[in-house]
Amino acid sequence: MNYNRLGKTDIKVSELGFGAWSIALDWWGKKIEEDEAKKMLRKAYDSGINFFETGDMYGKGKSEKLIGEVFKDMRNEIVISTKYGYDFSEVEQIGHSELPQKFDEKFTRKALRDSLERLQTDHLDMYGLHNPKLRHIRDDSIFNVLDSFIADESIKTYQVALGPAIGWTQEGLEAMDRPNVSAVQTVYNIIEQTPGNELMRKAEEKNVGILVRVPEASGILTGKVNANTKIDEKDHRSVRKGEWIKASLEKVEQLRPIADRNGLTITELAMKFIMSKKGFASVFPTVVSEEEVINYAGMTDGRYISTSDMKEIEELYNTWPSYELKATSQTN
Repeated sequence: MNYNRLGKTDIKVSELGFGAWSIALDWWGKKIEEDEAKKMLRKAYDSGINFFETGDMYGKGKSEKLIGEVFKDMRNEIVISTKYGYDFSEVEQIGHSELPQKFDEKFTRKALRDSLERLQTDHLDMYGLHNPKLRHIRDDSIFNVLDSFIADESIKTYQVALGPAIGWTQEGLEAMDRPNVSAVQTVYNIIEQTPGNELMRKAEEKNVGILVRVPEASGILTGKVNANTKIDEKDHRSVRKGEWIKASLEKVEQLRPIADRNGLTITELAMKFIMSKKGFASVFPTVVSEEEVINYAGMTDGRYISTSDMKEIEELYNTWPSYELKATSQTN
């Protein structure tokens, strides 16, 4: 396992991180029981993963509790990151519709206290804003509170996690101008490189680490999703329509010769492509079993994509049509 410095901090994170949302929600077509979830967390650690990324809304704190229970006696051996910003206290989590958002000081302080309690720790390595919009990124009062957490050593640093879905370019770019933002998290993969490429360039300039989620393009790059796949409406991937799946599979076939000549599967090419990018810090593939943890860990062997192949991928990507990005309405 290789480890990268997290932006402008001295924190070292495994280039393969464990995105812990899947162990608390059945949004990926599988409900993971608690015993299995704990085994997955332990297997991740045993595989060299030291970076565990979650959010308080995942299962209304369930994901945080699982991490806290598994690693309560190993706190200094792992890096814990969690996020806040959704008020799930009096609502039922149904499907993927967004919950009410709050980032005011009172809510923020309570959210941090609750997360620390669930995680059984007195500090976080990284805290994060969960899917903030442009008005939040431009609100100094929010960042003043986060800075106070750094001052009292409740947290070491903080991130901005962009979402939901892919986009929020301006949020990511402006967040990196905040001096204590050490990471920006975004959807990014070999067939969906926008806005990630632009964010990566600025991240390198600003000494910010890019955290990548959905590196498998919702299963297209692992073979789990094909032209015949029927995705349940409760599955997080249900937003992916048939036209998108068909077009994405065609892109995969265009990438296959590059994978073949490097002796790689499409999944391995996709993961190594991300790890080869400047500005990259860690990637969180969606895992739902111990076997998947092991398989992804095996891809972090220090072999990256050559400059010439990266250039060929870039040129190929530039021939593909653009797609719609989520963005803050100009009226906001």
